[in-house]
Order: sequence, then structure tokens, then C-alpha cells
Amino acid sequence: MVMKYRVIIEKGPKSYGACVPDLPGCIAVGTTRREVMNLMKEAIDFHLEGLLLQREPAPLPKARGPGRRE
Repeated sequence: MVMKYRVIIEKGPKSYGACVPDLPGCIAVGTTRREVMNLMKEAIDFHLEGLLLQREPAPLPKARGPGRRE
């Protein structure tokens, strides 16, 4: 089963930051939007792998935003 999580990206004065509302603590920072998205993909994989190792279920995606289809 493939789950798609909403990623929030914010542009700062010198970098971009990203987080996933459905995965508390899953964040990334990069100098470009592309870099932060690549790092975010890795962060999501790492976060979900950690949950699996702790035998905890992955949260179902709930966050909504533009472009989300039900």
C-alpha cells in the first residue's frame, strides 16, 4: 500500500524548510526547493522505518491541502 503524505514547505531568507503534519518530528531543511523535497523523501522513509522497527503503525495520511483528492 502506497501512502502519500502532505508536505508543507516554507521559504526562509536563505533556505527552505519542510514538515509532514501527519508525522510529527519529520522535518528537512535545504538551500533549494528541490533539495528540501529530496531530503523530505528520505526523512519520510527514515521516519516510517523507525516506526516499523519500534513495531508501531504508520499513521494514515490525514492532512489536506490544495490538490488533494479523496
